[in-house]
Parts: sequence; C-alpha cells; structure tokens
Amino acid sequence: MPTKNIQAVPAESVNIALAAQLLQQGRLVAFPTETVYGLGADASNPEAVARIFKAKGRPADHPLIVHIAELAQLSVWARDIPAAAYKLAERFWPGPLAMVLQKQVDVSLAVTGGQETVGIRMPQHPVALALLRAFNGGVAAPSANRFCRISPTAASHVVDELGDAVDLILDGGACQVGVESTIIDLSSPEPRLLRPGHISVAALEAVLGTTVQLPPFTEQAEQQAIRAPGMLALHYAPTTPALLCPPADLSTTLMNFKAQGKRCAVLHYSHYAELSQWQGIQLTAAADSYAQGLYGALRSLDNLHLDVIVIEQPPSTMEWLAVNDRLAKATG
Repeated sequence: MPTKNIQAVPAESVNIALAAQLLQQGRLVAFPTETVYGLGADASNPEAVARIFKAKGRPADHPLIVHIAELAQLSVWARDIPAAAYKLAERFWPGPLAMVLQKQVDVSLAVTGGQETVGIRMPQHPVALALLRAFNGGVAAPSANRFCRISPTAASHVVDELGDAVDLILDGGACQVGVESTIIDLSSPEPRLLRPGHISVAALEAVLGTTVQLPPFTEQAEQQAIRAPGMLALHYAPTTPALLCPPADLSTTLMNFKAQGKRCAVLHYSHYAELSQWQGIQLTAAADSYAQGLYGALRSLDNLHLDVIVIEQPPSTMEWLAVNDRLAKATG
C-alpha cells in the first residue's frame, strides 16, 4: 500500500507554478480535469513517463494520452493529421475528447505503448489548462489511480490510491463529467470509437458527416492491440466483487445473497421502497448526472468492505453507452 504522508494542495497560482516546475524536473503531478484526475508527467521525457507506469502498476504496452493546451501543439505530437481531427477539435476542444492519430517520429514509444499512434486531448478544466500553459508542453496523464481500479474524481481519491508515489496533488474540486474522455481513432480513413464518454457518437457523427464505427472490430490486429486506455475487460473496478443486475431482479438477487450469508451493498437509480433495508447509494436516473457520481459512489461502497456490490443495470441506450461501458468493465 502507498504511504499517505502527502496532502493535496489548493490549485492556486503558486502551486500551479510549482507543479509546472516539478513536471520540468521529470516528476509526477496529479491534477484535475473535467473527466477524472490525471497523473501527469512530461510526455517528452521517457524516464518521467516510466514513473507513471511504476506508480500505477500499469503494463508498458498500454498507451497514454498526451494533454495539450493549444491547438498549435497538435502537430508537435501527431503527423498526417486529417481534416476530421481539426473539425472535431474546433467543436469539442477544450473538452472530454481524445483523438488517436499517427505519431510524430520523435514521440517516445513509452508514451504510445510501443505503437505508431498517439492519443491527444485538450482538457477543459481551468486548472489543467493553467498547468499545461505554465509547463508549455505535452503532459502524458492517465487516471491517477492504481491500474484497473476506480478512477479518482476528487483529490482525496488520489491520496488514497497513490499516496507518496505522487510528488504533488493539485486539488481542483470534484470532476464535473466523472468518467474518462471519449476516444476516437482517426489514424485510418474510417473513424472508430475506442472508448465511449461524455461526447456521444451522435455528436461526433454530426460534426464528421460520416458514421463512426463502434467496437468490437472484426480485424484480428485490432483485437490484439491495446489501442487506447480502458480497453481491458476488467477495468475501473472496485476491490469488492461487483455484479450487474437487471432492475426487475434486483430485490430477488439481494435476498438470495442475504440467504447465503453475504453482506451486500446496492448501487441503484430506481425508486424501490424495499431497497431501504440495504446499505447502498442511489444515483440519479439521468445518464450524465449518474456518470458524474458513479466513481465516487463505487469507491464509497468499496470502502465498506462487504462481500458484494450489486449494481442496478442502467438502460441499454446510446445515452447510457459510457456508463454501461464502465459498469461492464467494473464488474468484469
């Protein structure tokens, strides 16, 4: 377990300047984005990038996303940039959208997981943008948690997850989106969704004027490669076993676990009076608000150290695509 002597500091200008200096020294800084808290390092420094993988326990073949503050920096990291990328950037940057593009020849394979493509995004959070501008470069930043665990949406979550493995934690409050960015692959002629997020497929298609392919893809090479973060079958997961359950089966499932002597918690959005007898958390039935509270709720239930977390399955609609993606991976 990480030691937790570190404390998050307010995201004031003096601390943002300090964070930029630490990045320039090859050290690790956790900072807020609108999606989740990121664990940042100088993307041009392979040794600094290696510290991200060590702190998270992340396999080296899992690519990172490079965060930038200005559109002009896009060509520093990517080459052969299609017009589609500029269309999406004009509409959605800064914002929770990452684009996978062909990497520039000097971009380290440590950042790209050994691939010839690189993920890039411009975050919307004012603290993230201030840090990126003060640093004046690209910052590689996956979520600031242990590999495959619940992503942090508050600075205290970073302390709990990584402790003194981080040199500085900027506290910018709770993340407003609450799940990781949408990732679209533009490295080949047909755009592909690699990870759903707050920006919907319909919104992407409206800008691009073409269909965005949805996973899974049929090509064998695509199945073998980890093209982007968050593509494992088990990810964003609590340490407590978690189970997705259809709404109609929720009460019966909980009673069956109780009969087996299992200590249960429930994460739900429906209004069932009988659920009041169980430890649990009720989130809103609106997809965006549910997403904002999801990781915090999962973390709170995980901290109860019970035997199982039963999660009410949200609707199977495009509106809930990102939430259902995260829940499917959280429950393996």
